[in-house]
Amino acid sequence: MAANNRSPTLVLYIRHGRTPTTGSRLPGRAPGLHLSDEGRAQAEAVATHVAEVAANLPGRGVAAVYSSPMERTRETAAPIARAVGRRVRTASGLIECEFGSWTGRRLKDLMKLKAWSTVQRQPSAFRFPKGESFAEMQARITGQVADLVARHPGETIVCVSHADPIKAALAQALGTPLDLFQRLVVGPCSVSAVLHSPERPTVLTVNSTGRLVGLGPS
Repeated sequence: MAANNRSPTLVLYIRHGRTPTTGSRLPGRAPGLHLSDEGRAQAEAVATHVAEVAANLPGRGVAAVYSSPMERTRETAAPIARAVGRRVRTASGLIECEFGSWTGRRLKDLMKLKAWSTVQRQPSAFRFPKGESFAEMQARITGQVADLVARHPGETIVCVSHADPIKAALAQALGTPLDLFQRLVVGPCSVSAVLHSPERPTVLTVNSTGRLVGLGPS
């Protein structure tokens, strides 16, 4: 059998910046949620960090910037795309989890529900009422990223998404069971980097909110 000589692809996962509901409500896919002033500042800062290291990244720069369809992710992706001389492309598989009837509810109310314990301790067994399961969410985002990696061999791409989908993608890259993915932290406008090679993914950084180092070839 012939060896797979595809060059590795570096994926920079970036969570969107803060919004007026970050940390207080579960916004999900409800339309009309935009970045707060703080979130816009975070997006500009992460754009600067990505641009600073772009020339040293695999493929000599960022080949493409992909975003979830939601307003808050597209608004985060826009300054990043400008900083690296690309346009924002929409990738539907990067969208937030479908929280169903939990969409828009206050987190302090959801934490009182018996089901909240399952969300935290055994998410692989949970489906949001009238919504998506965590397993479906993980399959969706990892499938989308696999397609993008195949499209960009040997290059660097940015994927702007949401906390839970990014954590699920990182869990798969780490070989961590989905039931443990809640142990990962992915803060607003943080960068998590995964190098996808034919042999295996390699996680380079998680939840970075400062200058990016150690992402280029060693």
